[in-house]
Amino acid sequence: MLRELSIRNLAVIEQVNVLFHNGFHVLTGETGAGKSILIDALSLVVGGRGSADMVRYHCDKAEIEAMFDLGAVHPVWAILDSLGVAYSAEDMLIIRRELTSGGKSSSRVNGQLVTLTMLREIGETLVNIHGQHEHQSLLRTDRHLEWLDLFGGKALLEKRVLYRQAYTKLTGVRNELRSMEESTRQNEQMLDLYRFQIEEISTAELKEDEDEQLTEQKRILMYAEKRMDAAAEAHASLSGGKGLDVMNRAITKLNDIITYDSAVLGPIIEQLQSAYYQAEDAVFQLRDYRDGIESNPEELAIVEDRLDTIHGLKRKYGETIPDILAYLEEITLERDKIENRDCMLEELQQQEIKLREQALELAGQLSKLRRAAAERLSGHIKEELRQLQMNAEFEVGFMQGSSEENPERKLHANGLDEAVFMLTTNPGEPMKPLNKIASGGEMSRIMLALKSIFAEIDQVPVLVFDEVDTGVSGRAAQAIAEKMSALALRCQVFSITHLPQVACMADHHYEIRKAVKAERTSTSVSELHAAQRIDELARMLGGVEITEKTRHHAQEMLDLALELKGA
Repeated sequence: MLRELSIRNLAVIEQVNVLFHNGFHVLTGETGAGKSILIDALSLVVGGRGSADMVRYHCDKAEIEAMFDLGAVHPVWAILDSLGVAYSAEDMLIIRRELTSGGKSSSRVNGQLVTLTMLREIGETLVNIHGQHEHQSLLRTDRHLEWLDLFGGKALLEKRVLYRQAYTKLTGVRNELRSMEESTRQNEQMLDLYRFQIEEISTAELKEDEDEQLTEQKRILMYAEKRMDAAAEAHASLSGGKGLDVMNRAITKLNDIITYDSAVLGPIIEQLQSAYYQAEDAVFQLRDYRDGIESNPEELAIVEDRLDTIHGLKRKYGETIPDILAYLEEITLERDKIENRDCMLEELQQQEIKLREQALELAGQLSKLRRAAAERLSGHIKEELRQLQMNAEFEVGFMQGSSEENPERKLHANGLDEAVFMLTTNPGEPMKPLNKIASGGEMSRIMLALKSIFAEIDQVPVLVFDEVDTGVSGRAAQAIAEKMSALALRCQVFSITHLPQVACMADHHYEIRKAVKAERTSTSVSELHAAQRIDELARMLGGVEITEKTRHHAQEMLDLALELKGA
C-alpha cells in the first residue's frame, strides 16, 4: 500500500506531505483546488511523463517522493531483481522523482538511479490510475485476450505456453523455408564463391600457430651469416685470445699465496675457478653453435613464400589462422546447405506440415479453454454490472473462426483467437465493442466492474479512480460507492469525487484546498475527522452555504454508510 506521498514545488503545490492508510480514501475539494495535481504527482512517481511547465513558478525543480509498504510476496520484487535494484528486507519501497525547470528528469528507487522505462515497469505493479477517459489496458482491445487468459487461470496459461513453444518452432521453420525459396538465384552465385574459397583455404592446409613458427624460422634464416660471424668472433676471443689464459694465471698466482690468507683468498679462488670452467664450457658451446649455422637461401625463399600465402588468406578471410579455419567451417556448411537444397527444402516442408498440425491442435485446445473462461467471465461481469445498477448484457467476442476446424485459419502468436469485450446497455440492441460505449456514466461503472474482477489477478496494491463517478447520480452513484468500498477490502483505493454518496462511504477523507498567501497561490491537503468531515459533506450537499440541515443530512449519510460497511 501507499504509506506516504511528499510533494514539493509541483504546479500550485508548494509543499505537501500526506500519510495514507488501508482501505478506501476519498479526496474532495472545490473545482480547481488542485485535486488532479495529486494524481499527476502519483503518476510521475510510477513513470508518467513530466514536463518543465509542471514545476512551480520561480522554482528550480519539483520533487515527488512516495513510500510503499508491500508484502514479502509481490511481483515488484522479481522486477527489481531483474533490473538490479536493491531493496531491504522490510518490504518498503521508496520512489523519488525530480523534474527541473530546464526540462530534465531523474528517478530513484530506494536511492538508486533508474531510467524512466525501468520506473514505468516498476510502477505498473504498484499503482493503477483510472480516469473518466483513461481506462488503460482494461479498455484496450488489443489487451482483451491477455486479460481473458489471465482470468482463465493456470490450466489455460500452461496451454498457452505449450502453444507458443510450438508456434515459435513453426515460425522458425517457416522463416528458413522462405529464406531458401527467395534466394535460389543468389544461392547459385554464392555456391560458386563458396567452392572457390573452400578450395583456396583447403589447398593451403593451414595449421594453427603456423604463421608464428614460420616468422621465427624466417628470422633465424635471414640472419644466418650475421649469427655465424658473431659466434666465430666470440669463440676466437675466448679460446684463441688471452681470456682463458689470463684467468688461469690469476688462479695460479692466488694458489701460491693461499696459505698466507686462506680465509679471504679461498672463496675468491673458488669463484675464479667456477668462472673459468663456465667460460671453457661456453667456448665449446659457441664452437658447436658456429659449426651448426648454415646459410640456406632456398629454405628462406620457401618460408617467405609460405608466409605470403598465409598473409593473402588473412587479408581475405580473417585476421588469424583460427579465424580463417572458422570461416572455412562456416562456408563449408553453407555450401553443403545449398548443394543439398532440394533435400533440405523437402525436409523443412515436412517439418512445417508437422509443426503446423501440432500448433493447430494446441491452438484448438487453447480456444476451447478460452471459450469456457469467456463464459465464466461474462457471468461475473454481468453480475458486477447488475450490482452497479446496470441492466446490461456482456460477452467476450471471438474473431478468426475458432469455433470449427478449418485448415486455412491463420495462426498467430496467441493462437487462433482475437477477443474483444462486447456490451449492450439497452436490451434488444446489438452488442458493441467495449471501447465504443459512449456514455461516461456507463463507462465508469463498466470499468469499475472489470477492475473489481481483475484486481486480484494483476495484484496492483493501489487503485486510483479520478472522477470516474462523473455522469452518474442517485442509486447508481451509491452503487459505485459501495463497490469501491468493497474493492478496498482487497487493495488500497483512492477516489477523487464530487459526489457525497461516494465520499461518505470512504474510510478516510482528505480535503484539497487552494489559498493565496503573500500573493502566491498554494494548495494544501489535510485529512478530515469528525466535525470537519461533516462540514465537507455538507458543502458537497448544499454548496457554499452550510446549514444545520445540510450538516444533519451529512451526519445521517455517514451513519448509513457505517451501517452499510458494518453489515
